[in-house]
Amino acid sequence: MRMHWDAFVSAVQERGDYSSQEEAERSSRVVLALLGAHLVGEVRAELAARLPETLALVLLNPLQAHEPLSPERFIRATAAWIEGATEKTATWDVSAALSVVADIAGDDLVNRILLQLPPGYDLLFGRPRPA
Repeated sequence: MRMHWDAFVSAVQERGDYSSQEEAERSSRVVLALLGAHLVGEVRAELAARLPETLALVLLNPLQAHEPLSPERFIRATAAWIEGATEKTATWDVSAALSVVADIAGDDLVNRILLQLPPGYDLLFGRPRPA
């Protein structure tokens, strides 16, 4: 079931403790654009089907990563795309958005998403795996 835009943004705003919806929207768009560049096939399509339409389009944008980014590089890329962000604030942005994505996706889809990403993304999704 597709989540509504307002519900998604409100959840990210709450998780990220953002003072405005605009901050939550901005970080969500950046994080999902970068995530979409790393996902392919059925996993990408299934996740898009659960996101608000606006964010589904961001996720499905034809942007493709030339190589998978480690979680650290993903955070640095997020910081580079958000004006005034630092790696510390970008970590917060990524975790706020991806933890809401994980809730929407459910465990099965999150596990399949994590199989397409380098090790360490489980923490960004708020779903740490046992070592």
